Amino acid sequence: MSGTGAEGALVLGVDSGGSGLRVALARAASEGVRPLGSSSSAEAVRTGASGIDPDHMLAQVVPMARELLAAADADGGARGVGDGPGRGGDVRAVCVGAAGIATLGDALRERLPAALAEEFGTLRLALAADAVTGYAGALGEQPGAVVAAGTGLIAVGTDLRSWRRADGWGHLLGDCGSGAWIGRAGLEAAMRAYDGRAGGSAALRERAESLFGAPLSGLPGRLYPRTDRAAVLASFAPEVAACAPGDPVAEGVLAAAAGEIAETAAAVCPAERGASVALTGGLLHLGEPLLGPLERELARRLPEARTARSAGDPLDGALLIASRLASDALRLPADPALLSVR
Repeated sequence: MSGTGAEGALVLGVDSGGSGLRVALARAASEGVRPLGSSSSAEAVRTGASGIDPDHMLAQVVPMARELLAAADADGGARGVGDGPGRGGDVRAVCVGAAGIATLGDALRERLPAALAEEFGTLRLALAADAVTGYAGALGEQPGAVVAAGTGLIAVGTDLRSWRRADGWGHLLGDCGSGAWIGRAGLEAAMRAYDGRAGGSAALRERAESLFGAPLSGLPGRLYPRTDRAAVLASFAPEVAACAPGDPVAEGVLAAAAGEIAETAAAVCPAERGASVALTGGLLHLGEPLLGPLERELARRLPEARTARSAGDPLDGALLIASRLASDALRLPADPALLSVR
């Protein structure tokens, strides 16, 4: 590693999303960054008119980081790594990965550098979209594409010169192939069966009535006013997967989702032979009814690519980026919206 004293310096990774916030502390390393400890909160960072609230994020991150530093120091893990006398707990580099940072991160970019420098003596800071930390966790610093598929869906890819992004536009405008997309298509098939229209599925209607109540004519009134519509739609995706073996409509929904996911991956994957493609996110838990057709679609649309197993999650990716940043050795390309580095 090229930075003076960077090997073994303390680094901090932060993963902030809709389900809460996680923080991990590690030592910078050229290979195999391993956490000294981690902490989490189920409270999601607030988003307001000015974007992601930096003060609310700091109110969670700072106490967690202090506890991790104290625990590491008690174990001897935080000693002797600072830049000056009495600063053995300094955190040389921090990477914050946050959902929505590309469009809602201006306040974070303005507030966090000075705040973290004051709190922890931080010299370098990376602010990344959660898709980028997900990429780093899954593939590290090699060319390829990563699809993060859960309630929503986004893909990012890089040739290590620039980033490409596809989808992630939300359940009204995109997130094609996501849990919300599959759930909505399954519920449409249930409503078609309720109406007696072509394209309906009696099996999906039965499952929708069991989950949301009968008659289904009341579903729009229960669904449309909710602010968590995407999550409610996604809650029906496992029901679609459960119906898929033997139900041609459910099978068709998952086949179409597989095509959308593969198309999104192809839109961002570098053209060079042997680029890696990794899939991450809770949607993979649907299992073979989705993964079978998805494997076939990826092979058809990206015959030159190599499907790779995800090595880690977004918090692992945040630690990797922070570790590389500590020594000025980061190979992933900077981007004003997706990965800003200071």
